[in-house]
Amino acid sequence: MLSRSSFTSLVVGVFAVYVAHTCWVMYGIVYTRPCPAAAAAGGGGGGEAGCVWPYLARRPKLQLSVYTTTRSNIGAESNIDLVLNVEDFDIESKFERTVNVSVPKKTRNNGTLYAYIFLHHAGILPWRDGKQVHIVSPLTTYMVPKPEEINLLTGESTTQQIEAEKQTNALDEPVSHWRSRLTLNVMVEDFVFDGSSLPADVHRYMKMVQLGKTVHYLPILFIDQLSNRVKDLMVINRSTTELPLTVSYDKISLGKLRFWIHMQDAVYSLQQFGFSEKDADEVKGIFVDTNLYFLALTFFVAAFHLLFDFLAFKNDISFWKKKRSMIGMSTKAVLWRCFSTVVIFLFLLDEQTSLLVLIPAGIGAVIELWKVKKALKMTIKWQGLRPKIQFGTYNDSEKKTEEYDTQAMKYLSYLLYPLCIGGAGYSLLNVKYKSWYSWLINSFVNGVYAFGFLFMLPQLFVNYKMKSVAHLPWKAFTYKAFNTFIDDIFAFIITMPTSHRLACFRDDVVFLVYLYQRWLYPVDKSRVNEYGESYEEKPKKKAHRE
Repeated sequence: MLSRSSFTSLVVGVFAVYVAHTCWVMYGIVYTRPCPAAAAAGGGGGGEAGCVWPYLARRPKLQLSVYTTTRSNIGAESNIDLVLNVEDFDIESKFERTVNVSVPKKTRNNGTLYAYIFLHHAGILPWRDGKQVHIVSPLTTYMVPKPEEINLLTGESTTQQIEAEKQTNALDEPVSHWRSRLTLNVMVEDFVFDGSSLPADVHRYMKMVQLGKTVHYLPILFIDQLSNRVKDLMVINRSTTELPLTVSYDKISLGKLRFWIHMQDAVYSLQQFGFSEKDADEVKGIFVDTNLYFLALTFFVAAFHLLFDFLAFKNDISFWKKKRSMIGMSTKAVLWRCFSTVVIFLFLLDEQTSLLVLIPAGIGAVIELWKVKKALKMTIKWQGLRPKIQFGTYNDSEKKTEEYDTQAMKYLSYLLYPLCIGGAGYSLLNVKYKSWYSWLINSFVNGVYAFGFLFMLPQLFVNYKMKSVAHLPWKAFTYKAFNTFIDDIFAFIITMPTSHRLACFRDDVVFLVYLYQRWLYPVDKSRVNEYGESYEEKPKKKAHRE
């Protein structure tokens, strides 16, 4: 059996290997080896064997055309509508244009509409140009509409939401939504590929032609699906005949193109594994709304967050697994942490928050429930199918701790309960909710977020009365502290409710108070702890020879 320290070292070692492997994979994505023959020839484009040359190096005169159709495949000019035509298209120039798109009856009846984007020679129709490139993208997607929010006392709602409900008839059925943005990119680098080792990610976007003795790849046209966000979606009603579409273009480098292809594939894989459109949208937001250098930092920070989460859970479970006494520990604080963690989990679930936030919250709630069982010394015995719960007894020292705990809670209740009840009443009068359950959960969670740190005061009060912090799980606290500061970074990156974001900064203050108490009450190493051992006895045991 591995010791705890050996197991931790093994986990840290595996983590280091994982980070190194990730760096190597990322380097392989952003760096592409050019054709050796072209490099040896000085990039002259003289027909070096095995090289694939860029057609854009010939500086052709291009035109961009965007069509819409209800068919996923088109073979001719029939049944398509031209919505955007950019003559003298300059691949180096960025632009953004908004056009109105006619919505066919089939699309209004919960159908699909596709955009066909052609890049072809100027003055030639795309289906008559042998060197055109095109790409297809759906302009619609299917989602369950957001539930209607009403004032629970008056029943008032917004006209748009009522209209949406009339049109969809059933809020639990997916309906067609309009993607109001279409983001296009063209890879502009004059890069010469090695024909024998074309990158698989780019290869599927490449179309090659033979010009004389040399093989050329036509312009690589790419649609940035990561820019399609849930917040930009619009429900398509049966009365809608036209909808706006914002078409934007920007050039892209080869390295970023390959990186973006891999990220889009990763998001698609998440959806195949059962992630909803909203969950995938949270991941998209990390990539789209963040600078690439900051994004790279985020990857490393997320990896360390995962490591510290694991180590914090491991040490917390190990501490409570060995714990036999509640001396110096606030039972009320343990109960409150359990209640608040479960309420936060239910709130995040009700708000349909990203799984990136929801899963750790769920694991934390389960651990807090287990700690309550340990703190109350609960045992569950089954009498047939009926469980029987028994509670253990406290010794004199534990009863003393309980007195301090109760005293602190008595003073705290005078402040906390009126604030929570007042906040719940105010939100009922002024804020709209989906249901009474939603209002109840929101009221609880607002109390947790706004005043939850007050429930940490009983433990601080117990520490003050006992003039000791030796009874606290400081290893788990340390790892949680690192994660708290990491959460401060993620609070600006991952989409989450504002109250949850503010709670990340609230935890910083609580931990700083604990650090002050640790400095104020240093650990007495000659004092026997709740496990019946002291630090000063350990060297004597090591010196003993058998």
